[in-house]
Amino acid sequence: MKSLRLILSSPRYFAPALVFASLNIWFGTWAVYIPSVKEKLAIDKADLGIAIFFLSLGVFTIFPLASTIINKLGVGKATWLGVVLSSVFAIFPLLAPNYYILCLALFLFGTTNGLLDIAMNTLVTEIEKEDQQNFMSATHGFFSLGGILVGLGSFLIPFIGNPALHMAITIVLVLAINWFYKKEYLYIKAAPVVKEPFSLKLFKPLFLLGAIGFIAMGSEGAVVDWSALYLKEVALSPEVLIGGGFLAFSVTMTLGRFLADGVSQRIGPVRIVALGALIAILGYGLVLVANTFLALIGFGLVGLGFSVMVPELFRIGGTVKGVDSSQGVAFIAGMGYTGFLSGPVILGLLAEKYELTTSFWTLLGCAFVILMLTAILKGRGR
Repeated sequence: MKSLRLILSSPRYFAPALVFASLNIWFGTWAVYIPSVKEKLAIDKADLGIAIFFLSLGVFTIFPLASTIINKLGVGKATWLGVVLSSVFAIFPLLAPNYYILCLALFLFGTTNGLLDIAMNTLVTEIEKEDQQNFMSATHGFFSLGGILVGLGSFLIPFIGNPALHMAITIVLVLAINWFYKKEYLYIKAAPVVKEPFSLKLFKPLFLLGAIGFIAMGSEGAVVDWSALYLKEVALSPEVLIGGGFLAFSVTMTLGRFLADGVSQRIGPVRIVALGALIAILGYGLVLVANTFLALIGFGLVGLGFSVMVPELFRIGGTVKGVDSSQGVAFIAGMGYTGFLSGPVILGLLAEKYELTTSFWTLLGCAFVILMLTAILKGRGR
């Protein structure tokens, strides 16, 4: 909890944490309305999965350019640019009048999300190095806190009755708060590093970390995009609870990340990732029972299990010797965010060809893969 106290006691640390929360508020609000968009446009699960793929395509487009943009503008200004653009493009998927406009809107939303994701993680890495303070995990906790706010807001869906209006109100409020705090990071720039020529020695640890990030964030994306539909169609949950899976996931994700810095220091990063995989395996097992109560508990355990993984990966990726912090973070985030966005696409295709339950069995298998990858990392002395 030391990192949480640090964030709450100083605007310098609270400002970037707020950016993390904001990104998930915008993204989560879109995700809660996915069933509504599906019904409005009369598309099937496979079409929805392909539309979500355009989010991935947007991210693919910006990731190779993100490091250049960040280094040219400065990480602080790049972060603020990402905040503004993400807020602007968040509303368009909910206004889309047809399937093709939806795909375009999601592409633009994905592009801005990708830039902001790289910039804000690089920003925290630079502040950590400059101040000798560890708070990366806690900032990811604020990302999850944004999800909690979205989950609580989902109970207002029957009263608001208009997805675009809901998003518009969210955008105005969140952007105004970010405007007030942007001065705390706007002029921060990444410290120069002595670059080393590309070698497999540098690439191997990044690849292993990226592989775990791909699976872990792919699982996060699956819960964000498919939990509501799973509860509605498989667990046959009442409408008031269909946002409950995302809420439970976000609550435990938040708590886990606020505690992770201290736990990681005691047991080590590899062990905490392995422990998280075991907890996620148990969670998916409960989800697959297809009982509303057990599924909600299961989504909560999945959130707790994956909460400890991604922050550690970003911190390590931003401190690899001989690599710019923005490049290290971009590589880890590139693989991780690819999983976050393309994972649901694959699951959508599986759900359409087989059933949604098959997708969650696949996620259970992916958790076992992470457990095996931790053994490889441990063997490499990480």
